[in-house]
Parts: sequence; C-alpha cells; structure tokens
Amino acid sequence: QVQLVESGGGLVQPGGSLRLSCAAPGIIFRFSAMGWYRQAPGKQRELVATITRFHTTTYADSVKGRATISRDTAKNTVYLQMNSLKPEDTAVYYCNTDPHREDYWGQGTQVTVSL
Repeated sequence: QVQLVESGGGLVQPGGSLRLSCAAPGIIFRFSAMGWYRQAPGKQRELVATITRFHTTTYADSVKGRATISRDTAKNTVYLQMNSLKPEDTAVYYCNTDPHREDYWGQGTQVTVSL
C-alpha cells in the first residue's frame, strides 16, 4: 500500500496563507511528476497545481498568482504555498502523482477559509 501523507491544513481567515506538505515514498517521488488536488464539499476533485521532476510547474486558473508548488528531492516532499486565501479555497487538499493513480490517494488535509 502506497502512502502519501499530507499535512499543514487548518482554519485560516480570508487573505491568510498556508503551506501544505506531502511526504511520498522515494521510489515514487524521484521519478514522478507530482500534483496537488482539492475537493470541496459537493464538488468533484480538481487539479490545483503540478510540478515535474525538472521543477516545471502548472497552476489552475483559480489559484494562479496565489499558489506556489515546489518539491524537495532530499526530503521526498512536495509543498503547496497558498496565499491570499479565499473562502472558495475551502476543501480537502490531496497530493498524488500527475497523472494521478487511484491507489495513491491519502487522507488529505482540510483547509478551511473563514472568518
């Protein structure tokens, strides 16, 4: 069973920031593009940001300019820095490879943006 472990979520006020982290097994991390995904209540899971092994990044329009994805090869960890958070960013955030694999989904980390 592959386990990707997300952390760093929480309750934050609109306009605030959070840094999410995801630890992955080295054998997966080293050879895979990685992505952050999110699922809001009542909505489908969506891709938020991706990063290749060569650190090329892409972002969904909804977070462009407010999010930064990065990866640390030494720590087998991918990060998502989210700034200027909005209530519509409220969701459970997951990491996975890009493209994702169904057997890689972890528990996710809850991000709630509210006053």
